[in-house]
Amino acid sequence: MLKNDKVLPFLVIHLSFLAKKLYLCTLFNVRNVSEKMITVKVVNRGHQQLPAYATPQSAGMDLRANLDEPVVLRPLERRLIPTGLHIALPEGYEAQVRPRSGLALKHGITVLNTPGTIDADYRGEVGVVLVNLSQEEFVVNDGERIAQMVIARHEQAELVVVSELDTTERGEGGYGHTGVK
Repeated sequence: MLKNDKVLPFLVIHLSFLAKKLYLCTLFNVRNVSEKMITVKVVNRGHQQLPAYATPQSAGMDLRANLDEPVVLRPLERRLIPTGLHIALPEGYEAQVRPRSGLALKHGITVLNTPGTIDADYRGEVGVVLVNLSQEEFVVNDGERIAQMVIARHEQAELVVVSELDTTERGEGGYGHTGVK
């Protein structure tokens, strides 16, 4: 037990540490360890393992192709690749299907509707629309990691019709109006 004359400095130092920790967690968007992860219900009608985070700080879980036979993607061809997964997201969340950077860089394979959105009320199979942007055929094999799935919170908006919008410095400038330098 600390003596009274040592308690106050100890508490000040401890509270200062907690304040800095809270500040840093907010600054770097780090989740408090005591926070729970959300629960996503999954029915796996395929034969692949469930998606998983590759590292403790990964944003996305790898999705795997669930195929009976390899799929050949010819140059500029797109195909819906099944995963065998059906998910139930909590209300207020979506799953975003995104490309894997290695497939994009090394083979020109990407997700065509990036990011593909899976709504919380969708119960069908999660599919990945892959496209081959290279000049060579690419073979998608069973079990291959083909995309990432990121679970994200979202908001809904009420659209309000107005006669005009407020003015801004940017105005209607878009599509490269600020240049490249």
